[in-house]
Amino acid sequence: MKSEFIKKGEEKEKKEVNGKLFRLLQKSTAMESIIAELDIGVESEIYRHKGEEVHLVLRGKIEYQVGDELYTIQEGDVLWHTSKVNHRARNIGDGKAVYITISSPPTFM
Repeated sequence: MKSEFIKKGEEKEKKEVNGKLFRLLQKSTAMESIIAELDIGVESEIYRHKGEEVHLVLRGKIEYQVGDELYTIQEGDVLWHTSKVNHRARNIGDGKAVYITISSPPTFM
């Protein structure tokens, strides 16, 4: 396959747990793309795995921890990091936070 088109609202897999929603859009042997949603005050688990990730915030305000560093990212901001250090996201805004995560290799869903 040379390309894949995903229409708005479509997903390959969905995982919803305690105010967190992850929708898998694309997955290949090299990467995956996920739209993540966090309810107000909700944070992800702490993750650590091989690879790297890029996060693009579509809506809201997120505190993203990578190792000992804390980043406040909001609509339009992009954060890249290696995945071999502990990392997690927390919604610190006053509404639902929505962001796209692209990771390589695909290890989350």
